Amino acid sequence: MEITDLSPAERRVWEAFPLGQGVDFRTGADDDPAAGSAWGADRSVRAEMLRALLFDGPQTNGEIAGLKLTGARITGQLDLRYGTVEHPVGLHSCHFEQCPKLYGAQTRSLVLNDSVLPGLRAATVRVDGVLRLTRCRLTGPVHLGGAQISGAFFLDGALLGTSAAPGEPPSHGSGDSGEPLLRLNHAVITTDVQATGLRAHGQIRLDGAGVGGQVNLDDAELHAPGGTALHAETLSVGTDLRAMRLRAYGRVNLRGARISQQLNLAYARLSNPGGQALRASNCVIGELWLREAARIVGTVNLRDTSIDLLHAAPGVWPDRVKIDGLSYRRLGPHLPAEQRLPLLEREEGGYLPFAYEQLTAAYRTAGDETAARTVQLTKLRRHRRTLPGYARLWGRLQDATVGYGFRPMRAAGWLLALLLIGALAFTRKRPHPLKPEEAPDFNPAFYTLDLLLPLVGFGQEAAFTSQGWHQWLSYLLIATGWILATTIAAGITRSLSRQ
Repeated sequence: MEITDLSPAERRVWEAFPLGQGVDFRTGADDDPAAGSAWGADRSVRAEMLRALLFDGPQTNGEIAGLKLTGARITGQLDLRYGTVEHPVGLHSCHFEQCPKLYGAQTRSLVLNDSVLPGLRAATVRVDGVLRLTRCRLTGPVHLGGAQISGAFFLDGALLGTSAAPGEPPSHGSGDSGEPLLRLNHAVITTDVQATGLRAHGQIRLDGAGVGGQVNLDDAELHAPGGTALHAETLSVGTDLRAMRLRAYGRVNLRGARISQQLNLAYARLSNPGGQALRASNCVIGELWLREAARIVGTVNLRDTSIDLLHAAPGVWPDRVKIDGLSYRRLGPHLPAEQRLPLLEREEGGYLPFAYEQLTAAYRTAGDETAARTVQLTKLRRHRRTLPGYARLWGRLQDATVGYGFRPMRAAGWLLALLLIGALAFTRKRPHPLKPEEAPDFNPAFYTLDLLLPLVGFGQEAAFTSQGWHQWLSYLLIATGWILATTIAAGITRSLSRQ
């Protein structure tokens, strides 16, 4: 392209390029690129001119060339497909008439901050630096699948898609059948993905992406009611996935994700009525934080997920959860077992022994043996409901007497009460000696103990016999003693097995 073919505005850009200088067409600080379609020739630059400049622009010895353009209207389509751009590109606060195409391109840093675009097609692009879409407004899809970014990817304050009128679906990709607004699937980002304050009216897709640093979605708003707001299956994050104060209207799908440190959903609001609000099954997560988060609307699926620290108050969980196979080492905040146990009743699959064992282990890790015993007792009571009638009866008896061995003081109470009853009864009416000349002195307390303790003998039961209703009382004490001895033995065995 010859310089004689350029408009005055384009000539300014052409002459500034070899010196790496910026050209600013803005007329005021409040210039809005959304109104860029009305900008005239004095602020218009052809996309084909920018393409020629980036691939074959003039060079000046001793200077670093670069495209730095602010407040321009880019007419036509910027097509850099499969090309190699050796210069940094900065197009700030620009209005693009057509969606730029960078499929398979290689470039240094690419900065489009505050610009308005109908979309961006840059699948498999390679950026040797940062890619910035900070505060951009993109009404159409952003294709970055398979991209390789050696620096960070910035989407802070960006707006993707267009919000719908009340009662109408968003214009792009609200449900699972629509085209995602952002495709970052199988992309490799060496450092971070920064998207604080992002607003998206459609689906964000990060399936199979690898991020060496953190993904930051603090204060983001994701709108995909009835569909999937964030689709990030098998996402790999080197440090944290931050989503504090996230507002997600639609499913957040993290199935199979690997998050080395924190998945931080503190103060978040997740809502997908009638469907899954959070799916984080088959994940490996260092810490899952739901501190001060609002009660989740929709189902939560954490099946077969491994977490080191699970920090969530009981009030955050919805009525339906899927926690079969969920394993964790620590729980926070530390609360009484009675506040944690109701969650285990909300599992769709019914009674899950493993869930009770996990909760027990977490309390023992915290050194709270009392809470651990409470969980184990609740587990046995819950298991009792699955047994046939005769087994439930025997279980109730063990529960009432010694709390399945987890309430040993109950046995002492029962023994003391029966000892008092028997001693009083046999004091009022002494049993008859079987051999009066050989019988020892009668002692009502030790006679009662002889009846209650099956394997202990004080010589009283063998020397005396009761009659009438006292004889029936003796039979009752003997039977009760055997039941107490059996349940106590079961409790001791269970205690030893825990040790």
